[in-house]
Amino acid sequence: MRLINNDEVNHVLRMADCIRVQEEAFRGLVDYGAVHRPRVDLYYPAEGSESYFRWGSMEGASSQYFAIRMKSDIVSWPKTDDGGWTEEKHCIEPGTYCGLIFLLSTKNGEPLALINDGLLQHFRVGGGAGIGAKYLSREDSEVVGLIGSGGMARTFLDAFCCVRPIKECRVFSPTKGHKEAFAEEMSDKLGIRVVAVSGPQEAIAGADIVSSATDSMVPVYDAAWLEEGQHVTNLGRREMPEEAISRFDVVVRQGVAGLQMKQTDIFQAERGHSPAAFIGGTAEQQCVIPEKNPSPGFGGDSPEFMDRGRGGDKPEFKDLVTGKCEGRTTSNQITFYRNVGNQGLQFSSVGGLVYEKIIERDMGREIPTDWLLQDIRD
Repeated sequence: MRLINNDEVNHVLRMADCIRVQEEAFRGLVDYGAVHRPRVDLYYPAEGSESYFRWGSMEGASSQYFAIRMKSDIVSWPKTDDGGWTEEKHCIEPGTYCGLIFLLSTKNGEPLALINDGLLQHFRVGGGAGIGAKYLSREDSEVVGLIGSGGMARTFLDAFCCVRPIKECRVFSPTKGHKEAFAEEMSDKLGIRVVAVSGPQEAIAGADIVSSATDSMVPVYDAAWLEEGQHVTNLGRREMPEEAISRFDVVVRQGVAGLQMKQTDIFQAERGHSPAAFIGGTAEQQCVIPEKNPSPGFGGDSPEFMDRGRGGDKPEFKDLVTGKCEGRTTSNQITFYRNVGNQGLQFSSVGGLVYEKIIERDMGREIPTDWLLQDIRD
């Protein structure tokens, strides 16, 4: 069994491969050659009155690999004086995180690898956005309007460049130093023009592909800014204005995002950044967890676009590739790819790819598989 860290993932993983294996896994859903359990979280009160412990997990199996992605976070939702609202998280102390992918063989159940999820997480989400752009953006798309300048935004732009002849990106984020560093780094990496702009509307105007990639709990742009012919995608549920729904001519979901069960006092949907969660603590303690759709956005209880409402009838990627629904049919349509869902399959497909490349190069730290086995029936 191998322990694989983020530096090793970064050494072997390339975005084009990440897009390819995810697309293969998603297509496997059509004939049951792939299966996944949607994400579900568990909340329990942490130290301090403004934060919660959150355990998140999701599972998937495809192409002889099974993966469970699991993460341990202390989360809070601070608001800023300028009206911003984000989700902050850490493990043990700010700046450290615990997210792991446990990879196993579906052939004999053998534990194969334990992988730090940081870089792989960015790649799989960016790769999903790339799949959406590949099938729904105009083939001549050259300009990206990007809101966000973190690790996810980097992989989003990388993915767009893999599937379309991108020449320019206009990036906006509230922190001047962050967006300028992003522009310099990604211009050098991708060989395209990347410009830091002064506002979100400037990023969106005239873009062929529009993407938000933030941790915002409130919408980061105005739906009225969207233009004919654009392709739109997202990272989080709440960063997009709910009014954008009426602007979209074509909508495709990546897949089912959250566990669907009857809601109770304990099991709730669309709280915080969680599609579905079991929640502990008193009513007073639970008040710190953002309620469903506390402000207009794609998340929460928007009936148009949640898995448990009419949004559950929106076509998925597997419907698009089998011809059950149409994608873009004209150049002036506004298309939207909801880049959420099939998370377990993303980790099994990309995790399996990383493992194979690590074994080929004899990388990673090897530990005895016997350490994880026992002679008492489980």
